[in-house]
Amino acid sequence: MSEKQNNQNGSSHAAVLVIMEMTDNMARFNRILKNEEYKAVLREIEIIEKGRKFCPHTIEHFLDTARIMYIISLEKDLKISKDIIYAAALLHDVGRVSEYKEGKAHEIVSADFAMKILPECGFTNDEIFDIVNAILCHGNGKSRENALGNLLYRADKLSRNCFCCNAANECYWDDSIKNKEIIY
Repeated sequence: MSEKQNNQNGSSHAAVLVIMEMTDNMARFNRILKNEEYKAVLREIEIIEKGRKFCPHTIEHFLDTARIMYIISLEKDLKISKDIIYAAALLHDVGRVSEYKEGKAHEIVSADFAMKILPECGFTNDEIFDIVNAILCHGNGKSRENALGNLLYRADKLSRNCFCCNAANECYWDDSIKNKEIIY
């Protein structure tokens, strides 16, 4: 075998390993999506928010947030794993049900829920710690102390389409932070 063929085979092998690793990592994120408790919470949020004129907390919002987080992470070379980003985004607002029904802070309930299901989905204790901390600080301004939390905070806000919202004039968001243009 020539050296060129050997290098090509090595490159192909390396590419396959990278794809397999990415698939394995995203498998953990997909376990969240397939988790029965997670699916039940999504359904409950959908029922509670039916007819809500302001931005809903749907799977579309969670995925928009994740994708924006990932884009920013790549642009800024943050080196945060894609599955960590997606896990944080998928779980950051699941506590809305308790917020609506019981007045509890959604960040705390979301973090508790994340601690419960992330081990079942194959995340390590260190990863769970990072994800939970990001969820806890994504809405309270303390996200600047935490790279993943800051990313979640920014993407959560950037995911909202204020520029075409029918309820923009009634929204409690200050006009200075509303998304009037598409950035991501």
